[in-house]
Amino acid sequence: MELNKLIDRINELYHKSQVAPLSEEELKEQKELRQIYVENVRNNLRGQLNNIDIVEKDGSITKLSDLKKN
Repeated sequence: MELNKLIDRINELYHKSQVAPLSEEELKEQKELRQIYVENVRNNLRGQLNNIDIVEKDGSITKLSDLKKN
């Protein structure tokens, strides 16, 4: 599912829950969509962190992803 559509649906369910209780099916959908969203955020953050290079005091460059492996 496209990220914008995912967020729109999460928000739609949230606003609906403010007016009336959600059905069991809607609660399940909301939980699944939130899990997909959180996993997407985690993956994006991991990707960004893996692309960071650290310049050491001696001038050498260490990739952050290499530090994780050690």
